[in-house]
Amino acid sequence: MSHPSSPLGKDQQKPGRASSPGVLPFAPGSDAAPGSAPGVTAPLLEARGFVKRFFGVTVLDGVSLSLAPGEVRALLGENGAGKSTIINLLSGVHQPDGGVLLLDGAPVRFTRPLEADHAGISVIRQELSLFPDLSVAEAIFAGHLPLTRLGLVDWRQMREAARKALARLGLEIDVRAPVASLSIAHQQMVEIARALTRKSRVVIMDEPTASLSPNEVAHLGEIIAQLSAEGVAVLYVSHRLDEIRAFCQTYTVLRDGKAVSAGLVSETDIPSLIRDMAGREVEIGAAGAARQAGAPVLDLQHLASVPGGRGGQRVRDVSLVVRAGEILGLAGIVGAGRTETARMIFGLDPVGSGEILLNGRSFRAGSPAAAMAAGIGYVPEDRKGLSILPDRSVAENFALTGAVPAGPLGWNDRPGEAKALAGFVQRLGIRAASLRAPITTLSGGNQQKVILARWIALKPKLLIIDEPTRGIDVGAKEDVHSLIREIAAGGVAVLLISSDLPEVLALSDRIVTLREGETTSEQPAAHATSEGLMARMTRHG
Repeated sequence: MSHPSSPLGKDQQKPGRASSPGVLPFAPGSDAAPGSAPGVTAPLLEARGFVKRFFGVTVLDGVSLSLAPGEVRALLGENGAGKSTIINLLSGVHQPDGGVLLLDGAPVRFTRPLEADHAGISVIRQELSLFPDLSVAEAIFAGHLPLTRLGLVDWRQMREAARKALARLGLEIDVRAPVASLSIAHQQMVEIARALTRKSRVVIMDEPTASLSPNEVAHLGEIIAQLSAEGVAVLYVSHRLDEIRAFCQTYTVLRDGKAVSAGLVSETDIPSLIRDMAGREVEIGAAGAARQAGAPVLDLQHLASVPGGRGGQRVRDVSLVVRAGEILGLAGIVGAGRTETARMIFGLDPVGSGEILLNGRSFRAGSPAAAMAAGIGYVPEDRKGLSILPDRSVAENFALTGAVPAGPLGWNDRPGEAKALAGFVQRLGIRAASLRAPITTLSGGNQQKVILARWIALKPKLLIIDEPTRGIDVGAKEDVHSLIREIAAGGVAVLLISSDLPEVLALSDRIVTLREGETTSEQPAAHATSEGLMARMTRHG
């Protein structure tokens, strides 16, 4: 069995572009399918000619792809290409309007997710589906609780199995703790552990590393290799193309609801994948205009969180300075205290000790409203849970910060809000069928543009951006990067938090690293490397 990051043997290789996009035989074993070429394993799961329509609009048009036992296939495409629809069809959330799904060569039709789950198909979703009020152990085993011979829940076995599943991922947390008490990254790891506890034949991973540190991403790669070696088929969805190169053997690219290319990962390159996804040339890592840093806007001096507070004392001793017109990158592995530092600055969590200076004066927000009044903006990492009102329109979400003054008698100035938003739609290239439609009808990249637009309209002095491109496709990612550079060039002090080290290196003027709640280094981004940052994130010095 080949490791997912290794090229296949020469006798197994096929052209980099399959003649039938989306379907490429894979040969991890020796059991050949009837009528197939020698050494080609029969598909475990196969979608043939999938068609799906919503409200008369075709979102999938004749898409085919297959997964053989032990195969790790990447499913690629920009937001709106049809990836989520494929996942929902394979897992029984929706049913196809055309085409057929085969499991072990026999047609199947899943009318609900539980049927797909019982057939051995597990999904790790980008939007977390855990139950926040349950304990970690209960969330991991929800739907398949271990029972005693008397039919009662075997709590001891469940907690022990939960600990083992998390330990397999290199994570040690209290399995009795409520899910809501965990960081987004730890919730993502719990979601992965949940899939590992099932006897899955197919595991679908939808942006599983969006909130994970580089170390955790590497560990997940080892888990994927183990699953592959055990004969489990993996469908891997990610916008991080370096992960595709490292973890996957085959790929399928979707664009506008159609499979446009497929092949062996070892026989293509990242620029080709990007062209296939976008249908155009995309300039990656374009440098912004040179910025001149001004006076200090934010100065943290030995900041520490309250002992025994949210998730324990995650912040112990953080010192940093962010100047007007610069982007300061804040890097650290999960649990280092990055998000907790941002929450204290914005008034979401209390400050235990230390000093926050804003424009040279001592400052304690006390509440987000006070932080906003002082000129601080905050884009949190949890876009769905903390940044948007999913049932409200694009225009209403844009207006949440109150950037457009109220009209007479305190009424919302809806025409003024619409006019302001229309200007940002044109300026930022926001793609929306209607500004009155729910914001969830927009892709992740366009949602993020709306969120950034409302802060730009408020004209903050300091903007904190946590995981700016989580779950965003490569084209929209570059758009968001350009927008962040533009914000800084306008004189705003930007504190950038990201688990994506190439992103930190590409955007930052200076980079501060954290380890276990303490500042470990500060250096100009021009002198930094991923390896050096990782060393400072994982040990002092």
